[in-house]
Amino acid sequence: MKVISFKIPKSNKDFIRYQVDDQPYFYDKLHQHPEIQLSYVLEGEGKLIGGDYIGLFRPGDLFLLGHDVPHVFRSHKEYYDEHNGLRSHAIAVFFDHRVFTSGFYSIEELQGVRKFFEQLTGCYRVQDAAREAIARHMLALPQTSNLERVLVVLQIVQQLMRPGALECLNVTDQMHNLNEREGKRMEQVLHFLMEQSHRAISLEEVASIANMSREAFCRFFKERTRKTYVHYLNELRVTNVCQLLLHTDQTIAGVAYACGFANLSHFNRVFFNIMGKTPREYREGSNESLGGGK
Repeated sequence: MKVISFKIPKSNKDFIRYQVDDQPYFYDKLHQHPEIQLSYVLEGEGKLIGGDYIGLFRPGDLFLLGHDVPHVFRSHKEYYDEHNGLRSHAIAVFFDHRVFTSGFYSIEELQGVRKFFEQLTGCYRVQDAAREAIARHMLALPQTSNLERVLVVLQIVQQLMRPGALECLNVTDQMHNLNEREGKRMEQVLHFLMEQSHRAISLEEVASIANMSREAFCRFFKERTRKTYVHYLNELRVTNVCQLLLHTDQTIAGVAYACGFANLSHFNRVFFNIMGKTPREYREGSNESLGGGK
């Protein structure tokens, strides 16, 4: 497995491509492409990894991914069981800002658009007011054609450019443009961690997945994520904790142990440092807002 460099199928003259994903689970391999991706989740839940970000996605969420950002929308495990009858449904718009390089971008009024696209180098969550307007435009796109489609797309871009419309989810853009060898290692490590984070994992074990020594692995991981392996693993475990807090009645202690934390006081400290609130506050607050996106 590797970070797959996708080529979004479209003609060289198209500014956007509209895509519908409607299946039991989303494509689950870490990948990247030069197009900017706007994804609106209609159905399904799981983890989003975008650059150095790890977090949950659920219906109503709208994410913007900059060009060449390694990412994956990985559905929760229950979506892989065909007997559950679960569905994952999302629509995506892929923007190719390179189409405008020689022509449209030369118009003075569009210089701000050019700079906006060029600066999109990470993973972003679209905030509430802009999210609602953009979602309506995205749902309407299949019924448009030619000039009308261009106008709708420009309305989407206008909403994205509004102050406060985007929440940057990344600490750094260091994971951009991974080469094939680096991408293969990162995909293997991340897949292993997502599958095994519920148990104790030694540094030696995870380093062996990347076929590296402990010291070399620590340097490799920190250079490409700007996070230590331990911090990244804690973030992944906290993301799993959040899922269980939202969807089960397990005690907080039971959830912590099920997600790989062996010490409750350590878990509480880690959770607060990452989420900015206690597990109880997260459960109570999130359950009150499940009707909309985060």
